[in-house]
Amino acid sequence: MRIITVEEAKQTILQRKPLHKINFSTPVLERTEQVFGSGVLPPQAVEQILATVEMEGDLAVRRWSRTLDDFDGEDLVIPQIRLEQAWQQTPSRVQEALKKAASRIRIFHEKQPVHSWIDETMGGKLGQKISPIERVGVYVPGGTAPLPSSLLMSVIPAKVAGVKEVFVATPPNPDQSILAAGYLCEVNTVYQIGGAQAIAAMAFGTETIKKVDKIVGAGNLFVTLAKQQLYGVVGLDGLAGPTETMVIADQNANPKWVAADLLAQAEHDVQASAILLTPDPALASAVNEEIFLQQESLSRWETISASLENASGIVVTESLDQAAEIANAYAAEHLCISVDDPEALLPKLKNAGGFFLGDHSFEVLGDYIAGPSHIMPTGGTARFASPLNVLDFIKISSVIGLNPDTAKSLSAVAAELAELEHLTAHAYAARVRTEA
Repeated sequence: MRIITVEEAKQTILQRKPLHKINFSTPVLERTEQVFGSGVLPPQAVEQILATVEMEGDLAVRRWSRTLDDFDGEDLVIPQIRLEQAWQQTPSRVQEALKKAASRIRIFHEKQPVHSWIDETMGGKLGQKISPIERVGVYVPGGTAPLPSSLLMSVIPAKVAGVKEVFVATPPNPDQSILAAGYLCEVNTVYQIGGAQAIAAMAFGTETIKKVDKIVGAGNLFVTLAKQQLYGVVGLDGLAGPTETMVIADQNANPKWVAADLLAQAEHDVQASAILLTPDPALASAVNEEIFLQQESLSRWETISASLENASGIVVTESLDQAAEIANAYAAEHLCISVDDPEALLPKLKNAGGFFLGDHSFEVLGDYIAGPSHIMPTGGTARFASPLNVLDFIKISSVIGLNPDTAKSLSAVAAELAELEHLTAHAYAARVRTEA
């Protein structure tokens, strides 16, 4: 793993690129041209998929599943009995782990303050009415590893919010663990559809797949591009890029633990980012040595190696204050604070999907069982976006019920403001009520 200066880091691993400026990898470009034709880029390929699914429904979904996922099955819906069977076939220790995680996720989100309110001190009734979204689609990636934890982290906040119908889409022939998690969370239906075609099917609806009001959950490049192109057609939680962790560590941090946390992040994907910020060169060297020692024994070491080469590194800063400034500018998905007094540093930190305070609040616990959803903003969007939470699954409607005296007193003011904007019909609608 590289040990670099702050200036070197700013020119390399700390740079952010918006989705439309990402350089697609050679394998992705080759695969895209192989399927869609010479010169076709991923955004154009996704546009084709969306258009055909909108026009042809199930027929297009099945065709893209055969072409892209090598899936020849006709059944897009996985029968509920298979979910129950998957749960029954799950070892008891795994059942208990899933139930424990589900319980903590539910308890955490039930504490989120979400309620309707009415105020009667402003001349009538003014307030907000909270309503759950009716129908939600959850995308659960398949990829190189099954992710039942992502199902829990998406479905449970929706259930807490009161969403009536929750549908899950996941690539064909899903792992039993995903079906078991779906059974535990009582999802309405699991569709075995992956990629952009899954997002399109849930956005537009087909003969088999129900149209949803909002789609949540991370996915691969094609999933993210599909969500980007469908903005406005369906509600979205955000555009997820490669996962990322930034660690701020001082001279007293445990290098073995810090290295393990960085490697755990790098394990996700070759584009994953694992960055250490430390003002202590000795710690930087010790962590780098630990990474070398630990990496060889891990099952996904090829993925880890690529990740550490692509977008990861150890940055030696002048101070913890400078590390905090860099962290705020980078706005990491996960920000781990491995210092003597993490709570003292926390007020200086503003931007992150999640702040992990101290060695005993490491990111892997957040990935599975701490409580908050692990679906967090990536790519620097933590500057303005939040982790998936109950608010993603509700709508806030304003309630306006003014009494006659208040309405009359406000009408003259409204008319004045309407005249200022040259909207005479608005002004008349206000003044006409004062004439009675």
